[in-house]
Amino acid sequence: MYPSASVRKDLKPDTQRPFKLAHQTLCITGINFEKQLMVGYVELALHPQRPDLRRIKINSKQCRIYRVCVNDHWEAPFLYNDPTLEICQGDVKQRNLDFFQHCHLSAMSAVDADNTNGEVTIRLPQIIWPLISELRPIRVCIEFSLEKPQGGIHFVVPDIEGSLAEKGAHMFSCAQENTARLWFPCVDTFSELCTWKLEFTVDRDMTAVSCGDLIEIIYSPDMKKKTFHYFLSTPTAAPNIALAVGPFEILVDPNMHEVTHFCLPHLSSILKHTTSYLHESFEFYEELLSSRYPYSCYKQVFVDEAYSDCASYATMTIFSTNLLHSARVIDQTFNTRQLMAGAVAYQFFGAFITMQFWTDAWLPKGIAGYLASLFVKKTFGNNTYRYCVSEDLGEVCDYELKIGGIVLNPSARDSTHHFSVRNYHNVSPRYYKMFKKKAQLIMRMLEFRLGTELLLQVLNKLLALAYAACQQKFMSNSWANMLLSTTSFLQIIFTVTGKDIQPFIDQWVYQSGCARFTGSFVFNRKRNVVELEMKQDLSSKGVLKYVGPLTVTIQELDGSFNHTFKIEENKTKFEITCHSKSRRNKKKKIPLMTGEEVDMDLNAMDADSPVLWLRVDPQMHLLRAVSWEQPDYMWQYQVKFERDVIAQREAIFALERFCTPQTRMALTDVIENEHTFYRVRTQACLCLSKVANIMVSTWTGPPAMMTIFRKLFGSHSCPAIIRQNNFTNFQHYFLLKTIPVAMARLRNLHAICPPDVMKFLLDLFKYNDNSKNKYSDNYYRSSLIDALSATITSAVTTITISGQNLMTDSLSADTRLILEEVTRYLNLEKLLPCYRHTVTVSCLKIIRQLQKFGHLPSELDLFKSYARYGIFRDVRLAALEAMVDFIKSESNSDSLLWLLDIIETDPDHFVRYTALSCLIENPPFKKNEHSSLHNSALVERLWTLMNSGFSYDSRLRCGVTDLYFTLYGRTRPSCLPIPETVMVLNLRDKTTMLNPSVIPQKTEDEMFDEEDKRTLSVRTSVSTSVGTSMETQTFDSELTEVDVMSVRHGLGSPLFRQDSVERNHDEGLKRKAESDVKPPTSSLSLFTDGAQPAKKMRLDIDVGPEPRTPSVMSPPVGLLSPGGSFASEFLKFVATKSESHGGEQSLNLLPPAMAVASESFKRDDSMSRLSEESSSPSHVPHSAPDVPSAPPPVASLSFPIQSSALPLDLSSKGGDSHGKSHKAKKKKKKNKKHKHKHKHDKEKKERREGDERKDKRDGSKHESKHESKHESKHESKHESHREKETLLPSTFTSPHLSPPSSPEFEVM
Repeated sequence: MYPSASVRKDLKPDTQRPFKLAHQTLCITGINFEKQLMVGYVELALHPQRPDLRRIKINSKQCRIYRVCVNDHWEAPFLYNDPTLEICQGDVKQRNLDFFQHCHLSAMSAVDADNTNGEVTIRLPQIIWPLISELRPIRVCIEFSLEKPQGGIHFVVPDIEGSLAEKGAHMFSCAQENTARLWFPCVDTFSELCTWKLEFTVDRDMTAVSCGDLIEIIYSPDMKKKTFHYFLSTPTAAPNIALAVGPFEILVDPNMHEVTHFCLPHLSSILKHTTSYLHESFEFYEELLSSRYPYSCYKQVFVDEAYSDCASYATMTIFSTNLLHSARVIDQTFNTRQLMAGAVAYQFFGAFITMQFWTDAWLPKGIAGYLASLFVKKTFGNNTYRYCVSEDLGEVCDYELKIGGIVLNPSARDSTHHFSVRNYHNVSPRYYKMFKKKAQLIMRMLEFRLGTELLLQVLNKLLALAYAACQQKFMSNSWANMLLSTTSFLQIIFTVTGKDIQPFIDQWVYQSGCARFTGSFVFNRKRNVVELEMKQDLSSKGVLKYVGPLTVTIQELDGSFNHTFKIEENKTKFEITCHSKSRRNKKKKIPLMTGEEVDMDLNAMDADSPVLWLRVDPQMHLLRAVSWEQPDYMWQYQVKFERDVIAQREAIFALERFCTPQTRMALTDVIENEHTFYRVRTQACLCLSKVANIMVSTWTGPPAMMTIFRKLFGSHSCPAIIRQNNFTNFQHYFLLKTIPVAMARLRNLHAICPPDVMKFLLDLFKYNDNSKNKYSDNYYRSSLIDALSATITSAVTTITISGQNLMTDSLSADTRLILEEVTRYLNLEKLLPCYRHTVTVSCLKIIRQLQKFGHLPSELDLFKSYARYGIFRDVRLAALEAMVDFIKSESNSDSLLWLLDIIETDPDHFVRYTALSCLIENPPFKKNEHSSLHNSALVERLWTLMNSGFSYDSRLRCGVTDLYFTLYGRTRPSCLPIPETVMVLNLRDKTTMLNPSVIPQKTEDEMFDEEDKRTLSVRTSVSTSVGTSMETQTFDSELTEVDVMSVRHGLGSPLFRQDSVERNHDEGLKRKAESDVKPPTSSLSLFTDGAQPAKKMRLDIDVGPEPRTPSVMSPPVGLLSPGGSFASEFLKFVATKSESHGGEQSLNLLPPAMAVASESFKRDDSMSRLSEESSSPSHVPHSAPDVPSAPPPVASLSFPIQSSALPLDLSSKGGDSHGKSHKAKKKKKKNKKHKHKHKHDKEKKERREGDERKDKRDGSKHESKHESKHESKHESKHESHREKETLLPSTFTSPHLSPPSSPEFEVM
C-alpha cells in the first residue's frame, strides 16, 4: 500500500549530493571555426546541504580549465582525475572482456554524477567556510576552453571557397545522454535540475540556437559580432542543454508562432513542406494528456553530419538534414514524421519530466515512445500502428532470445551480457536501441492492464505535479516532482487508480527476458471440445518464465470467441468447449471478430471440426514469442479472411512451410485484394516467390506475379508494356516497387533466374516514364536495380584462365545487360543526382553482388572512392558495407586496416559508428574460426580503441566492445600467446584488479591536506624510456612555478606557456567577446591556498601554435607531492608483500609511476620485463630534444585503492597456496626444516611489523636491511638526478587526447 500521493525522491544516503544546484550560467565568449575552438566560462550557484562542505565535484571532460573562482574573488585549487581516459590502466596482459567490463564499470562509476562523483574536484577556500557553515549559497565560476573536440561538439567546415556563411560552416552539440560534460563543466546528471542563463557570442553572419527563450541579441561596437542571450526558467538538467551555431535560415511556423525551424542555406523550400504538419502533433498531445505544452517555445534545427537522426533537448531538437524532403518524395515522409512526433513527445517526458537515475530511464523513454506511437496511430491508421508494434515486438524478442535479456531497471540485478547495464556509458548501442523499444512495449502492456483512460490520468497527474513544482522558487527538494522514478511512478498509479502493479513491475521491469510459448491443439469430436496444450521453452537464454493470464481466440463457424487461461506451469493443458458444431459441405456466411460476415468455401477444412483457426495473444498483451502449430488450411483461411493485420502477417510467415497449390492461391488472392493492408500485400509477394521456388518442378503457367503485375500496371493496349508512372495510389506504388524484387528471386530448375523474368525486368527499365507523375520515381528506380541484383547467381559465372582479368567479352548476355544498365544509371546520377542518391546506393550494392559471384574482379578502388569524406552519407555507408562484405569473403588485412582507420579518424561520427555496426553484423570471422585476419595485431588494435581510443564517445567504445565480443568472445583470444607470468583471475570474488586512477576519499583528503601550508611544492622529474629502470624521485614542499605542456598524439607542443607578463586578476574571470577570437590568457592556481587572491602561484596561459594533428585539449591537472602517510604506508606494504614472495613470482602490483614515486620500493627483474611489454608512456630526459614527449598522465595523483570494482587481493592467499604445495612435495623429508622456516618467517614478519609501528610513532624513515641496501646502491644515481633537476625547468604535461595506460605521479 502507498500511503500518500506525493512524489518524494528518497535518495540513497551514499548518493546524496552535499550541495544543490539552483542556477547555472553558461557563457561562450568566442567560437573559432577554423581552429574548432570555444572559449567561455560557467558559473554555478550552489546551496550547501552540509555545514562541513569542503569539496565539490563536477563533471568536465576534454575542456581546458584555466581557473576556478568562488564568489567572484577567491581562487580555489582543483584536481582533475578521469579514469575513463584509459580503462585498464594497470593492465598489461589481460585481454578478456570480463576483466574489461569490471574495470569499465569501476571507471564510469568513479565519475558518475549520480554517485556524487566527477572528474574535477574543487577545494573550497578556507575563507568561505563560515558562509558554508551557515548554509549560505556560493557561486563557483570556472573558466575553460575547448579545442578540436572529439565528442560533445561537432564542427562542420566544408573545404570549399568562400566565407564561413557561404560555405555553410556550422557547429552543434552532439552526443548521447549524460555527455554535456564534453563541452562545458557542469553537474552532468538528470537528477540535478536548475534554471539556466545562456550567452553565446558569434560572428554577425551566424545564428546561435539554444534552449530557452531568446531574450535579446546584442551587437558588439564594431558590428562584427553579436551575442545571443537565452534564459530557461524551467528547471532543467545539464544533459538537456544544447547549442547550434551556423548561418541558418529561419522559418517561423505559420500555424504555431511559438515554433521556429532552422536549416542550412538553400534548404528553406523543403523545410517548409517537411515541418508543415508539426502543429498537429502539439495539438494531439495537449488534447490527449489534457495538459498544455510545458515550455513557451520550441525550436527545430536541421544540421549536416548529425550524430543521430534525432537528438532532443529542452525546448529544441537537432535533426539530420537528410530528413528534409519535398512534396514529391513519398518514402521519407513516414520516417520523418515519426521522428518529429517522438521529439515533441520527449519535451513532455524526457526534458520537462526526466528520470531520476539511470535505473529509471525506462519510464521517460517508454512514455515518450508510447505517446509517439499513439500519434502514428492517429496519423497513419490503426493498421500501420499495429504492424509497427508487431515488428518492434519481434525485434525485441529476437534480441533477447539470441543475444540476451534486457533489464529495464538494473538496480536489483545486472545483466549477463559482456557489458554492465548499471551505467549508461557501459551499455551496448544495440542493447540501448532494444531497451527503448522494450520500454515502449511495457508501457503499452501497462495500458491494457490499467486501461487507456486511467493511464492517461496517471500521465496527467505527473504533469500537473511537475507544473506546480516548476513554478516554485528554489528550495531543497522543491523540484523533486519533476524527477520520475520507478517508486514515484508506482505511488502515482496507486493514488489515481487504486491498483497495485508491483507484481507487474517485478516481472517485466526488474527481470529480463520475454515469454516463449509453443502450442498445438486437437479437436475432440465426441466431446466437441478443443484440447489445447501450451508449453514454455525455458532452455534458451533471454527467456522469462511467465505466470499470469493468457488470451486465446478461436474462430468458429458461428463466430469468434475469446478465452482467458491462467498460466502457472511450464506445460499446461486446457479444454475449450466449442460454441458451434460442424456443418458438412455447407456454405454459410461466417461472422468475424469485426462483426462482418463473409462467405467461405469450407470444403478444405475438416468436416468434423467447427474450428477455422486459432490465435494466441491476438492483441499482443504480453512480451512473447509464439510458435503455433495448426493445419495449413487454417493458415490459408486466416490470411484470407482475418481482418487483423497481425493475424495476416503471422499466417504469411507460417505459409512459407506449406508449399502447395492452395497456398499459392491464398497468397495470390491476398495480393490482388484491394482491401488488404499494403504491407501485408507486399509481404505476400515475397512469400509467394519462396513458395514458387520450392514448387518449381510442379509450377504451371507464367512466372509468379507476372499476371498480377500486368493486370495492375500494364498498358491497356499492350499489357507487356508498363503504363506511365502515376503514384497517386500509394498502395499500388508500394506494390509496384515490391513485385519486381519478389519476381527477381524466382529460380528455374537450373537455379538461375528465368529468362522471361529477366526480359520483364529489363523492359521495366526501358519503358519507365515519369514525365507526367507529380511524385519522384527515385525509390522506384532504386528498387528496379535491387531487383536486378536479386537475379544474379553464381551458376552463370564464366570460368576464366587463372591469372587473367575478367573482360566484358567473357560475361554472359544477361550479365552484360545488367552491367550496361547499372553503368548508365551510375553515370546519369553524376549529372542528375536524385533524392538522397538512392540510385547510386543501389548501383554500388549490385556491383558488389557482381563481384561476389565472380562476374567482376574483386577490386576496392571504386568503393574507396565513394567512401571518402565529402561524399553524401548514404553513398558512403553503402560503399563501406560493400567493403565489409569484401573483407569477409577475401580476408584482406589491408582493407580491414583501412576500414579501422575510417572508424577511428573519420570526421563524421555517424559514419564511424555505422561502419563499426556493419563489421559487427557481418564480421570477417567469428570465435574459433580459422582466418588469416585472426592475429594478435588486430587484437591489440581493437583493445586499444576500446580501452583508450574512444574515451570521448561511449557509443564507439561500446561498439568496439561488441565487435571484440563477436570476434573473440568473453575470454582471451586464442591467437595471443600465454604470458610467462600468469596471474589467475578470480572474477567471482572480484579480487584480481583495481583501477588505480579511481581516487578514494582518503586519498583526496591527503591531497587537500596540510591546511597550515600556504604553498605547495611542484617539482617535475624526468624518467627514462620504457624498458629501462625508472629512477626514484624526491619531493619538496617549496613553491615552484610550472610550465604546463600538452602532447598531441605524441607530438609535444605547448599548451600553457609561462610568460613574464603579469595580468590583472579581474581580467580573466569573465571575458567579453572580441572581434577576433583568440585563445585566452588567464592565471591558473594549482592547489594553492584559496584564502588569498592569486599571489602565490600564477601561470600566464597562452595557447600554442596550431597542431599538426587534430587533438582535444585536456584540462590542466592539479599537483601534489605524495608525501602523505597513505602513500608511504601503502608503498611500504607493497614492498613487504613483494619481498615475502621470495622472488619466485614477482607481480607488478603498482603502475609504473607508482614505482617511480617511492624511494624505498625496489624494482625487480620481473617488473622491468613487465614495463617493457606494457603500453605505458615513456618519459624522456629534457636534454634530448629530438625525442618526442610522452603522453601525459591521466591524473595528477592516483593511488590504488581497495574499494574499486576489482580490488587487488593483497592478503597472503597466494603465499599460503605456495606453502601448501611446498608441504605436499617435501612433507616426509623436510618436515622439521619446513617448520623451522615457517617459524623464522613468522618472527621476521613480527619484527617488520614492529619496525613499522616504530616508524609511525617516531615519524622516522626506518626500512629493512634489504631496502637500506637498495637505497645505498642507488644513492649516487639519485644525487646525479637531483643535480640534473636543478638545471632543468620544472615542467609537467597535462592529460592528452590519447591517454596513457597507467596513471602516474605528476610531481615526482
